[in-house]
Amino acid sequence: MMRPGPLIVSLLLALGGFSFDPGAFAQAPSKSQAPRAAKTSKGKAARGTRGRADAKKKADEPPGKPSPPAGHIRAPKGFRVELLYPVPRRTQGSWVNMTVDPKGRLIVSDQYGKLYRVTLPPATGKAEGVKVEPIDAPIGEAHGLLWAFDSLYVVVNHGKKYASGLYRVRDTNGDDRLDKVELLRKINGGGEHGPHAVILAPDGRSLYVVGGNATTLPELSGSLVPRVWGEDNLLPRMVDGSGFMSNEKAPGGFICRVSPDGSTWDLVSMGYRNPFDIAFNRDGELFTYDSDMEWDVSTPWYRPTRVLHATSGSEFGYRNGAGKWPAYTIDSLPPVVDVGPGSPTGITFGYAARFPAKYREALYLSDWSYGKLYALHLKPRGASYTGELEEFLAGTPLALTDVVINPADGAMYFAVGGRNTQSGLYRVVYDGPEAKAEAIPTEAAETFEARGLRHALEAFHGRVEPKAITAAWPYLGHPDRFVRWAARVAIEHQDPALWRERAIAESSSPRATLQALLAVAQVSAKDPAHRDSDDPAPDPAFRDRILAALERLDWNTLDQSLRLDLLRVYQVVFNRFGRPDDAIVKRIIGRLDPHYPAKSRELNAELAQVLVYLQAPDAAAKTVALLQKAPTQEEQIDYARALRVLDVGWTPELRAAYFSWFPKAGRYNGGNSFRGFMANIRRDAMARLSQGERQRLKPILEAPAETSKTAEFPERKFVKKWTLDELAPLVESGLKGRDYDHGRTMFAAAKCFSCHRFNNEGGGLGPDLSGVAGRFSVRDLLESIVVPNKTISDQYAAVIIATTSGRVVTGRIVNLSGENITVCPDMLNPGKQDSVRRGEVEEMKPSPVSMMPEGLLDTLDRDEVLDLVAYLLSRGDRESPMFRREGTSAASR
Repeated sequence: MMRPGPLIVSLLLALGGFSFDPGAFAQAPSKSQAPRAAKTSKGKAARGTRGRADAKKKADEPPGKPSPPAGHIRAPKGFRVELLYPVPRRTQGSWVNMTVDPKGRLIVSDQYGKLYRVTLPPATGKAEGVKVEPIDAPIGEAHGLLWAFDSLYVVVNHGKKYASGLYRVRDTNGDDRLDKVELLRKINGGGEHGPHAVILAPDGRSLYVVGGNATTLPELSGSLVPRVWGEDNLLPRMVDGSGFMSNEKAPGGFICRVSPDGSTWDLVSMGYRNPFDIAFNRDGELFTYDSDMEWDVSTPWYRPTRVLHATSGSEFGYRNGAGKWPAYTIDSLPPVVDVGPGSPTGITFGYAARFPAKYREALYLSDWSYGKLYALHLKPRGASYTGELEEFLAGTPLALTDVVINPADGAMYFAVGGRNTQSGLYRVVYDGPEAKAEAIPTEAAETFEARGLRHALEAFHGRVEPKAITAAWPYLGHPDRFVRWAARVAIEHQDPALWRERAIAESSSPRATLQALLAVAQVSAKDPAHRDSDDPAPDPAFRDRILAALERLDWNTLDQSLRLDLLRVYQVVFNRFGRPDDAIVKRIIGRLDPHYPAKSRELNAELAQVLVYLQAPDAAAKTVALLQKAPTQEEQIDYARALRVLDVGWTPELRAAYFSWFPKAGRYNGGNSFRGFMANIRRDAMARLSQGERQRLKPILEAPAETSKTAEFPERKFVKKWTLDELAPLVESGLKGRDYDHGRTMFAAAKCFSCHRFNNEGGGLGPDLSGVAGRFSVRDLLESIVVPNKTISDQYAAVIIATTSGRVVTGRIVNLSGENITVCPDMLNPGKQDSVRRGEVEEMKPSPVSMMPEGLLDTLDRDEVLDLVAYLLSRGDRESPMFRREGTSAASR
């Protein structure tokens, strides 16, 4: 067997149980931490005796092998990563959470076991002398730890030994031993979607607790979120395709403000999937890193992991299954940044770190799945923030669970582990050149004022204050989305009788009108999914008045965002009040149908829902035509999902065309729930067929699903072998007057959507390219397309695993759990996965070949390349100057 190289060593060490000397390639643990592995032959005889030798050592197991060694974790120049403590897995478990006590010690939790206190060596010395001692107080299984108010607060999640809830643990006799455990509030939720982090409020007077989407909302003392929430899906609800948490309804994941004694709980923010941690910045603004539903990958309702600004009364639109709201909906708030597929764990700001200013100000984000610690550099934008992601640390694999900054020594500490995998404690210190004293950048006056305005409006949240209506109303039409949100929430907390008529009459601007009508619809009728039998029926006369007010808005004068807002308000009104009478339905169809199809994929998705709900006569013909020419599977699924409940306008030809799509869609792939979703769409559609239609369509209905990997677009003719030197000058001088939608079509034609996500469409196994414009120059971007093998990101590189049985598995590592390594061998088929037991791995090495093929641009002509690159650089903004042409307006585009 070949001598392993450095990256191979890091992969092997991460798996544990390998018999070669890590000291020959990397910094080995000190003798006080772990004995060196002895060299042995890797021949057949050695493999045959390995299991017996391992069994013999179980009784006196040393700390586990690092995951990976510190020398193979990539970090920015000047930063040093040290492995402090490889955790003995069988005796101390797998660490998932940390906090710092007043003496600068760490308190850590085993996911399924005890708490431990860790005394640390000086950050300026050798990484030796770590002292780990168990905390004997009867508490553990924690996903949240915080030292505050002379107490250790513990959020128990797992709940096998201890009930899930918020606990307070204290030292009652001053002997530096925690001895009293008090359950402050039981929380109904467990497992990895249960209650998670607890942190201290910026004013030091309260706590904030975050719960995942399998956590029942505790009994509330108050709520900054108006208690009018619902599912608000216009078409029939389609739960998770695998039935996962199918009974779960809004509010989903949530954040609560809690008093130190646990007696009062106020809802602050909702609509999350499963955020693990939360953090305040120095301005007192709250952020979280929310998880995706990875089983939804390659569906139109999939949403990537994302950083969210959890403002007062905020809602982020997570709903089970296909019910998740797009980020553009008027009744939810957008992300600060989309990160992409991953598994968010601990987050923290770097303010107490002895790092250069840039890194002190960063928000650090742990990704368990892909072994990344991101530094998010936030920038104020209006009343909220935007941000640029930087890969701060990375390893393969590096299952990060939590990260903290220790004020006592200014170092960063992070843990790896979780799900019974090998755990380790690491430290990050900066020992590069002394950075010059750098002042915190001065915030622009307009952003400071916008945030101050938002705060003033948020002061009315959660309380009845009639003057809030007068104070907030002028800001319903404010250009900043977060200010508009704060104003509407302030009004929704007030007695509707005081402002309902004003909302119906509002006409100062289309934006203000839509906000006012959304507010009045939400407070006037409950969502059917949240309506009890004794709730009064919504007043249809009031519905009709809202619809009449919407008709005052001229579609042709609205830009895309306002058109989307208009369609969403229609959806909320129909969902909450029910279908209007036939005369009103006919009038609304007559208003919207001439604009369908629109040029925008987003507008078509929303128009399809509204027109199908209204059973528009031409919806079948128009939507089937869109289905047949849509360039991505996500867009096609959107139309197929809407058509499943359409009853009118079908001809035999249209029925045949629609049901012929299902066998073709058999070649599409996605996450674990993908096939279930597709089956549910087909089942609902077939339920609307008559017996005669079933008989006529029998050959199509019984046709087997296609399995060919052939692209949706036919094979294109070769144009030329483009080189980097030819393309770069063309692109650098030609990105004017380009066509956004044609660029999207070319992104599909070049098969980019097969592996890459862009603007929430496409595969999830390659890098998400939505933010590529902020990370690469034009030339670098072109080079990564034309010469994909030149630089291969470790995050997306394939590995080659040779097993002791002679099996070879090649693909990307996508998950680690206990003794299993899960590998995806085919980027075009993310649902297909292979599993390898750690003990079976004999060798692992990175593949030298990129999973991205060459020649992707060789079937495109000059204009097609230019439109494709403009689309890539647009970050999904069709209003970018690159697409502006003389004589066109935002509305016409």
